[in-house]
Amino acid sequence: MSWLGEFPMLTQWITWLAILSAVTFIASLILTPWLIVKLPADYFVDKKRHPSKLRRFHPFMYSIIRLLKNSFGVILILTGIVMLVLPGQGILTILVGVGLTDFPGKFMLERWFAKQPAVFNTMNWIREKAKVEPLIDP
Repeated sequence: MSWLGEFPMLTQWITWLAILSAVTFIASLILTPWLIVKLPADYFVDKKRHPSKLRRFHPFMYSIIRLLKNSFGVILILTGIVMLVLPGQGILTILVGVGLTDFPGKFMLERWFAKQPAVFNTMNWIREKAKVEPLIDP
């Protein structure tokens, strides 16, 4: 590891990625259960996605918010890919990034994940602990 001293820029990148990995991991431990509890019980039942609640903002603000959300999602996806080789929560970071981005077929992908028995049961277990109505099976 002594050779790292010869590449200060690489050391700096690894340090920042380690910090981002830790922050992402802690944020996911807090935000994932919160988001699962906030989902409407019938979220995965409908064939089509519900309109975004962000649309209530002025069209200019809606565009800015979407741009920032998608940009942050892409950054998380790229960071997660890097974390697959470096220490960190790579797959979790990629999933959070996918959740933030907008792309055709995203809702079908979310429904596919939700249909997996282990995922669906875990989401309902979290909702049960929060004393919230369980999700309706898609």
